[in-house]
Amino acid sequence: MFKPVNIQYEVSARQRAIGFGGIGAIHTLVGQLGLPEVLDDQLHLLKFHLPYHESDHVLNMAYNVMTGGTCLEDIERLRQDETYTKALGAERIPDPTTAGDFLRRFDEEGLDQLQEAINQVRRRVWDRQGHSFRQKAIVDFDGTIAATTGECKQGMDISYDGQWGYAPLAATLAGTKEVLYLVNRPGNQPSNSGAGPWMDKTLDLVASHFEEVWLRGDTDFSLTKYFDGWDQRAWFVFGYDAKPNLVAQAEALPKSSWRPLDRPDRYPIKTQPRQKPENVKERIVREREYENIRLQSEQVTEFEYQPTHCQKSYRMVVVRKNLSIEKGEKRLFDEIRYFFYITNNPILSAQEVVFFANDRGDQENIISQLKSGLGALCLPSNDLRSNWAYMICAALAWNLKAWYGLMVPDKAAGWQIVKMEFKRFLRSFILIPCQIITGGRRLTFRILTYTDQLRTFLKTYEAIRGLCLT
Repeated sequence: MFKPVNIQYEVSARQRAIGFGGIGAIHTLVGQLGLPEVLDDQLHLLKFHLPYHESDHVLNMAYNVMTGGTCLEDIERLRQDETYTKALGAERIPDPTTAGDFLRRFDEEGLDQLQEAINQVRRRVWDRQGHSFRQKAIVDFDGTIAATTGECKQGMDISYDGQWGYAPLAATLAGTKEVLYLVNRPGNQPSNSGAGPWMDKTLDLVASHFEEVWLRGDTDFSLTKYFDGWDQRAWFVFGYDAKPNLVAQAEALPKSSWRPLDRPDRYPIKTQPRQKPENVKERIVREREYENIRLQSEQVTEFEYQPTHCQKSYRMVVVRKNLSIEKGEKRLFDEIRYFFYITNNPILSAQEVVFFANDRGDQENIISQLKSGLGALCLPSNDLRSNWAYMICAALAWNLKAWYGLMVPDKAAGWQIVKMEFKRFLRSFILIPCQIITGGRRLTFRILTYTDQLRTFLKTYEAIRGLCLT
């Protein structure tokens, strides 16, 4: 079906076009939210604005990511595109070297100002949503490794698994997948290093806009000295280390207290059940007689537990996993492992607490998007603070995607955009070929193709133009 065609290329002398026309809608959203004004008002890094302001630098890096760029050098492709600068109403934009100089101006105060400026605009987006949106917020916390092959980046260190780089901490909102705070740390830091104050700050941000707030994290974030304070303001569910005293207490419980843990199906079957395909991994493990751990059953129970640094007791939910250790076709021995979850919520059943804690795994997808989808953790600068600043600017592109989805008039379609992977969002709503036409005191983006998402795109743009959030 693919036949030779007599193809010729020529350069247009008068007409101008760009391949990412959707950036116009994002730029309009940014303007309607008042993000440039907030950034310039709260962020003070430049003594003179000749010609760039702080907002120019931040948006330049965010738009670079939003148009498919993965590093600072990709800014040059935009800087050389006269049609792109015209589409954004700019005479020129900072080059990669100037952008790098701007990142190196940040200190901890400037980093805090940048994140708070973004969060001030975030509140305007939240205020625009309906009552059902503000009923409940689930905030997830986790750390990750931002690895690098560089050898001269100040503040880098070696992680527990032998990788050199940094160890960012991410606080994300489960519903919209927004990144609320990013904190850069040396690579040898554990996940919970310095997390307590940032968790308090995240709680301050969310609690003022949502009726019910949940904090969630793995065992590293069971910071018991903060529990009594959080108990007054939010619900929380955290994993808890299987310490010997807890294991002994679980083993001493009567058998009648344990209940089977019935996990729901991963997804509902809408038609007829189909035969499962062969588990190739399982077959190879058996054939080569590798040691294999198989889950036989799970039970759940709970008891009251008062951590050392707490003035009151909390619910400790226990999952008992009955495992069999096999090698080939032989069953070597059985093993029991315990998993603990601590919560201050009295309403959820023990089984629901376990499922709620397990849902935190979706945050791994957000962190994966920051790494591979946006390149927000690519570490383009030479020290901890400047790379931290780049993480925040690049993550702004991810937040803009979420805010765009929240502005879609069709809420079902909007939530699909919120949950989209970043690259799919680019292909669907940003990489739209447009001819740029000036005249009549306006700038026209003439769309040169049609896609299934175009109707949603145009309706959303009209809704964005009608916003009055500033």
